[in-house]
Amino acid sequence: MVLIIGGAFQGKTKYVKEKYGVKDAEIYDAVIPNNPDGRIVINHLHEYIRRSMKNGENPEEEIEKITEHENVVILCDEIGNGVVPFDPFEREFRERTGRILIRIAAKAETVERVVCGIAMRIK
Repeated sequence: MVLIIGGAFQGKTKYVKEKYGVKDAEIYDAVIPNNPDGRIVINHLHEYIRRSMKNGENPEEEIEKITEHENVVILCDEIGNGVVPFDPFEREFRERTGRILIRIAAKAETVERVVCGIAMRIK
């Protein structure tokens, strides 16, 4: 499993397409696929988490299942930097996303941070 993090619009998707030969049709945008086959590329994981939370769902369960697959690439914006949100939902969203990313990073073979289109290997 590979985890790619970075700020919004920093080139994460372009980097993954170039490095891993990913085509647009292979990318799941803010969704976790049911019964996936082959390589799984999930973009905007943070948006999946937000939507799940707003719907009263438990995003941790579905994300845990998908991380059991061997050939998974997950892209997620960094949302934990800066001012702590005043809104209680936004604070919980930020905290849960951070905890989920910690679990994914622990399981991942590779963790990279992309800034200005340049990747830095963290793990």
